[in-house]
Amino acid sequence: MTEFKNYLRRNIVKAGFGAVAIAGISTFSLVSTAIADKYPNKPIELVIHAKYGGGTDTTARMVSIRTRRNLGTDISIVAKRGGSGAKAQNYVLTKPADGYTIMALTQSHLYTMARGKSNMKINDIVGVARAMDDPTFITVSGKGKFKTLEELVAASKKAPLNWGVAQIGGTEHIGLAQFAKEAGIKFKVVPFGSGAQMVQALMAGKIDATLPNVSEAANQVADGSFKALAVMAENRLKDYPNVPTTFEKGIKAKCSTTRGYAVLASTPQPIIDQISKAMVKAMKHEVFASYLAGAGLTVDSSVAGTKIWDKQLKAEYKVAASALKELGLVK
Repeated sequence: MTEFKNYLRRNIVKAGFGAVAIAGISTFSLVSTAIADKYPNKPIELVIHAKYGGGTDTTARMVSIRTRRNLGTDISIVAKRGGSGAKAQNYVLTKPADGYTIMALTQSHLYTMARGKSNMKINDIVGVARAMDDPTFITVSGKGKFKTLEELVAASKKAPLNWGVAQIGGTEHIGLAQFAKEAGIKFKVVPFGSGAQMVQALMAGKIDATLPNVSEAANQVADGSFKALAVMAENRLKDYPNVPTTFEKGIKAKCSTTRGYAVLASTPQPIIDQISKAMVKAMKHEVFASYLAGAGLTVDSSVAGTKIWDKQLKAEYKVAASALKELGLVK
């Protein structure tokens, strides 16, 4: 009889704790829902790290046109320039995690975090929407001797070729490091300071190969000045069905230039979902679709919501951190 009483006492206590836990979860859920129901009730800041008129600034302004309508509140573009995104990141960290501060994000932010140049860590943020995903071509001169990726790789195994990049530790450099590692080749890096200069150098025959974005090299590929030997992606591009991927060539290296948006990770999930939905809807509008088309990109391949973008963001950071370390740019 005593054992039966003890059994009842133990299970009543467990049930009590379970009820408290359930009540706690329910209360948290109700609070989050209540906060989301009132969101937004004041203007939102969209923080950028780039100069006025640049790609990040222009994209942010294009996205905000319809997003402010979808959310029913004003969105102001706030520029915090400097430190390759460090000033913008540190500024965002001083703000509450309430959805009223959204940060524009590019790979520069990821490299800054990986190199410890700001106080922000990758787990401090969650991606809410992706605005642009511009894949990387592996290109050579259209008049050059390399006709296939296999020929380029074979030559690179005999002696390092000169590869153009916009800057040391930038997207092309990291993409090249991934490609070289997977293909088993060595390379020489020639930095130019910008993607445009990098493209011009290949046209002038000053380098053997380079890794421009599709939007940067579309005209040259179209007129035959460049030959795209591969796209650094898992799937072929709709507009370039004859350009093979690195993956189908057995080289598992992927690279693209992305632009998107993030908020602090402790922002209530209902608000994250609300921002994501509003931004994605804005970017699927014909105005933004035309903007992407001007860069040779499509809504289907570029625009994504929080689930896809946050996963990609964390994966890109992991790859970047590893590559920067292997390149000796991170201790």
